Formats: sequence, structure tokens, C-alpha cells
Amino acid sequence: MVFDTASLYFRSYFGLPSSMTAPDGTQVNAVRGLMDSLARLIEQYRPSAIACAWDNDWRPTWRVDLVPTYKAHRVAPARHSDVIGAGGAGAVSRQAEEADEALAVQVPIIREVLAAFGIPVIGADDHEADDVLGSLARQADRPVLVVTGDRDLFQLATTDQDEPYVRVIYVGKGVAKHDLVDSAWVEAKYGVRADQYVDFAVLRGDASDGLPGVAGIGEKSAAQLIAAYGGLDDIAAAASDPNSAMSAGLRRKLEGAIDYLGPAQVVVQVVTDLELDTAALDLERLPRDDERLAALTERWGLGTSAERLTAALSPRS
Repeated sequence: MVFDTASLYFRSYFGLPSSMTAPDGTQVNAVRGLMDSLARLIEQYRPSAIACAWDNDWRPTWRVDLVPTYKAHRVAPARHSDVIGAGGAGAVSRQAEEADEALAVQVPIIREVLAAFGIPVIGADDHEADDVLGSLARQADRPVLVVTGDRDLFQLATTDQDEPYVRVIYVGKGVAKHDLVDSAWVEAKYGVRADQYVDFAVLRGDASDGLPGVAGIGEKSAAQLIAAYGGLDDIAAAASDPNSAMSAGLRRKLEGAIDYLGPAQVVVQVVTDLELDTAALDLERLPRDDERLAALTERWGLGTSAERLTAALSPRS
């Protein structure tokens, strides 16, 4: 089971009360919410190995070079230049993602807590957590559960026939109400297979990521185009072919975005060939530091959250 760490701590920060504080008054709702999310899902699914993927660069330079608007509206001054994560600076880009100060100060605490539990945190410079998740999922020798609130990771979901299979635990509606996503789920929801989701997302666009999509094409028409013509290359070819059955209206829309399609496809496609250290992911051999964990629990008032995660990580008798 691999976790999209930033997705979970952002959701915890905005979903839990700001009154959740440490003894010194520091807000710790993102810390405790992340811990509770990990505990709940580990307890429910009992994975044999776990890892927390980290955004070493939430806005990689090479993606920005391809689509300059990519996440541009979320760039903010780094408050903590020595921190990689919300409020800090990317390892290569040196750009920080917009985040409240009350969240930014919790990121170093999250790193300390994960380290005390012995939970592996894996990142790759000039790559997002999505790329780490994609590489872990595609290179695994066992079934993988990818925990995220990011729909773009639906591209990793597989069918029941794939071995090892990949399922996405989608927490867009909350951890308690999560969806367990495979390719059939994606097809039922959007009308495209999981392996077509990248092209679908490029056509539809995503304002939250600064991806404009093709003007005038939404989810329904994007799915219809893929069903009728196949992938982006085939769709672009049909748009430029006067003898194709494509309507004049669709043709005009696509012709206006033809230079966007190829670069955007590379941006949305997660990287799956990163060389990552996966030697210490076995849940039963995590190097928990009980003394350090006790000190952090007392300092930050982690109480029942620490108890829940400790219990979830403990071997079953």
C-alpha cells in the first residue's frame, strides 16, 4: 500500500478542526489526520508493505517546460526554504506551493512522526509524488493499493486479469467513504478504460492543475472522441483529415488545441521507471523508534492518533 502523502495531509488540514492543537498551541490537525488515515486504511486492508510517497518537487521543471500553465496559479513564496513540502521549496524547482502557514509548520512534524514509526518516505528530485506512486505500482512484484485524492492516478488502475493488479483507493469523498478503483470502475464512471484516462484527462482539462484542456470539450465529449477514434494521435489525425467523419465543430475545437495535446499528454502521464529504494518497505520490519515516538507524542499531543497507528502497524497474532 502506497500513500500520496501530500494529498492526505492537505485533506486532513482542511477537513479537521483548527482547534486540534499541541500543548504549545501549534495546530496539528494535518499531522493527526494523516496518522488516522494511515491507521484506518492499514487496519482495513492489512498490506504486507507500505510507503509514503513525497513531493520532492510538486511542480517539476520539465513539466512546466512542456505546459507553462501547469500549476502556475498555486506558486507562492517559500516560507520555509529548508523544508520540502507545503510551504517549503521544491528540491530542484525551488518553487513552493501555496499553503497556509498553519499547514506549512506541520510538514516537518509529519516527517519526524513518519520517521519515528519507521514508515518509509520516498521521493525523487524533479518529480512529484505521483511519479513515485506510478513507479512503485508498476515495478511491484505484488498487488498494489495506491491511496490518493488525485483522479489522475486512475491511469494506474488495472483489470482483474492483470498480475500483479493495481487498485486506487480514491479518498476524494473522504477516507471513510473511499472508492476502490479498478479499470472497470473507471469505465463505468467516465466511459473510458483506465489505460485511456490520460488522453481523457488531457482533452477534458483540469483547472486545479492549470491544464486548460480543449475548449468546448468536457467529460462526455472527451469519452465519445476516444470511443470513436482511439488515442490522442488518432483523434488529432481525424481532426486534420477532411475525409474523416468528425463534425466540423469538433474539428475546429481540436485544431485550435493541436499544439497542446502532445505536451499535455506527457505532463499528465505519470513516470513509472524511477529508480527507487524499496528495500525496507516490509510492514513487519519497520524500524520504529519507540523512545522518539513517545517524545513526539508528548510534545505534539498526538495521543490517540499515535495509539491507533501503533496498533495498525503491530503484527497480527
